[in-house]
This record gives sequence, structure tokens and C-alpha cells, in this order.
Amino acid sequence: MPQGTEVHIALSETMRELGITAAIDESGRYDSVRGRLRAFDPVTQRRERAKAGAAPDYVLGSAHAVTDDGQIIVSSGTGSQLGAYAYSGGTVILVIGHQKLVRDIDEGLRRIRDYSFPREFARMQAAGMPGTILAKTLILHRETHKRIHVILVPQTLGY
Repeated sequence: MPQGTEVHIALSETMRELGITAAIDESGRYDSVRGRLRAFDPVTQRRERAKAGAAPDYVLGSAHAVTDDGQIIVSSGTGSQLGAYAYSGGTVILVIGHQKLVRDIDEGLRRIRDYSFPREFARMQAAGMPGTILAKTLILHRETHKRIHVILVPQTLGY
């Protein structure tokens, strides 16, 4: 990505573990959407905040599962990254650890419910939050505009 490019990092343990979150949000080399979002009041400026994160030039993140036939499953408590993944992000780059490969949609949804969600709930509680909720799930069946790029890595990353 060119320096100065507008980049939004979806909250992702994979991105954090790889150091990509810090590289985007703290290096000063990119226009960090997350940095701008911190300036908004989450209560009184909720709508402005949502709009600012909805259509970045680049959105980076991960997924919870990828099926054998290439369907990508992402779940979220807020859904904040889902619109950019599904439609409005200019370029979407998903980095996905090998442990997230599943046979089919049913196995992917079970993986989210039984594995990913409990770990994220515990992580949020350890950070002083009340936990999280499993509120929204996006299934990407196909991309017709070649804006989504998936990088499968042969190591265990995220959950």
C-alpha cells in the first residue's frame, strides 16, 4: 500500500499478532481510519463515526473461517467492518491462519460459535469490558470486482 493511503484495520487478533495494526495505526506512514475514529464521541457522534469507517480506500482484517470451496465467513459484535468487506471498502485484504480452513458453512458457523466467540468474549473481559456478543455474520460467496484479496498463512493466527 502506498504511504499516505487511507487504511482501516478491522479489530483482529490476527492483525495485532502480525504487528500490522501497530504498523498502520502508529507508524505515521498511513492515514489511519482507526486513529480518526478515536476522535469521535462513540455516543453523540455514532453516525459520523460509522460513516468514517464504512468506505476506506483499504480495509485490512481477517475472517473466522474459509470453506473448502472458498466461501469466507466473518462474524462481528458490532458489524463495523462488514459493510467495508462486503461492498464499500476500496481494497479488502484478509489475512487468514490455516486453522480457519473448514469443510463447509455449517462447520464454519460451529467454529465461530464454539471456538472463536468464547475466546473473544474472554479477551474482552480481560480487557475490562463486559464481554462481546455474536450479533452479525457475513458470508462472502463470491467477489465479482476483484477487490478482495485473501492471504492464507501456514501458521495459527487469531481465532
